[in-house]
Order: sequence, then structure tokens, then C-alpha cells
Amino acid sequence: MSILRLLKTPRKIQDFLEEIPINFEPEGDTCLSPRRVLRERRAHCIEGAMLAALALRIQGERPLVLDLEASAQDHDHVIALFKRHGCWGAISKTNHAVLRYREPVYKTIRELVLSFFHEYMDGTGKKTLRSFSPPVDLSRFDEIGWMTSEENVWEIAQYLADIRHSPLLSLAQIRTLRKADALEIEAGNLTQWKNKK
Repeated sequence: MSILRLLKTPRKIQDFLEEIPINFEPEGDTCLSPRRVLRERRAHCIEGAMLAALALRIQGERPLVLDLEASAQDHDHVIALFKRHGCWGAISKTNHAVLRYREPVYKTIRELVLSFFHEYMDGTGKKTLRSFSPPVDLSRFDEIGWMTSEENVWEIAQYLADIRHSPLLSLAQIRTLRKADALEIEAGNLTQWKNKK
């Protein structure tokens, strides 16, 4: 894991994550520890967020992650959080052209989360982002060895799913959302890594 010591800024961490192929989970669902991500050279969003949080921790920062919760028709997304000059930014592992890195220009966590709203949609163009968790400091999971575990660290995924999330929209707002247009849907379908199975 010595490579992580060289990643001294969020930008360098994000660039490093971009080089790791997406984890298509060919053997079934995974929640790989950072050690396994580095060894197996694959990661999906929560795995990338944990690796980014560990890299930030090595640089002396808190290993913070946050869960973006979608409606039932879509998938949640997990990001790593960092703060610069009093503002929040995010490191994000995704296979899509959207839901990516966020510059640290957001005064509040809610502002940062809302920056993902218009890009967060299902295949029909329905905007699906509904709520978000508070920042979670992964040091609370040190006792299970989340950084180096050879087993899947499902405890983290379960905790993020179970904790209270703050809603982004009222029911009235949800009812009046406009679907994304065809060009937005096409852009959202762009992917970095192709599944070769």
C-alpha cells in the first residue's frame, strides 16, 4: 500500500482511481478492502471510495465517505469526502461519464450532494437521487480491519445502507421532475471500461 503515500492530493487520488478498471463483479457481489482493490486492480464505487478515504487518511485527513441514496429503480453511489479552503469536494469511482470527481467548492454537504442531482438518472431519464447519509468516518471500522481485510467488508456497506439519510426532495418536487432528454441520457450511458464477459 506504499503507493498510496505518493497520492498527496485529492486530484492525485482521483487520477489513480481512474487507472483502476471497474469491478464488474464476475464472481458475484463484492465489497473489497483497499488492500484487495490494489492487489486485484478492480473497484466499483464503494470500493473506490474506501480506497480514496484510506489515501486521505495516510495524508493525515479523516477517512470520510458518504452514501447517495437513489429511488428503488436505481443504485446508490458512495463517494469519499475531503475539505479544502473551508469547502467540500468529493472523490468518486464510477464507470460512467457522470457522477465523477467534485472540486472542493461546495460550502455544505447538501450543496455537494445536489451537484450530483441532474446527472443521477436511470436508463429512462428519470432523475433518481433522493437522499444522502451524513459523512461516515471509516475509522469506526478499524476493529474489523477494513483497510487490509481479505474478506469482503460488508459491515461498511450495511452501515451506510442502514443509517438515517436526509431527504433532498419533497413529494411535490418529485412529482414535477422533468425527465432528462435523449442527449442527456446518451451522455449518461457513456462508459470508461467495457465488460468483456
